[in-house]
Amino acid sequence: VQLQASGGGLVQAGGSLRLSCAASGSTFSINAIGWYRQAPGKQRELVAAFSSSGNTNYAGSVEGRFTISGDSAKNTVYLQMNSLKPEDTAVYYCRLVAYGLGLKYDYWGQGTLVTVSS
Repeated sequence: VQLQASGGGLVQAGGSLRLSCAASGSTFSINAIGWYRQAPGKQRELVAAFSSSGNTNYAGSVEGRFTISGDSAKNTVYLQMNSLKPEDTAVYYCRLVAYGLGLKYDYWGQGTLVTVSS
């Protein structure tokens, strides 16, 4: 499985961006798919994710501003980010967790940089 993330860039505070993550290859049984981010000097953290149980989880810091969605026909997951703040500046990664043949597979995209200026 390959994950191709795109859509990052430079935006002013209060602006919006939409990130895309396209999955290709065999995806087995997807357990979860979503977005993480890592700011300079900080640990990678969950931003938003779908789980196979139907749950959608958001980090508290983005709830109400970010929306995760997916297009199964395109094998693509999106992250709509509104009302961006400087503290949202980070490299954003998409992640897919899947199960197949009795094994767990954990895939990460290459990351896309989001910079929010004040």
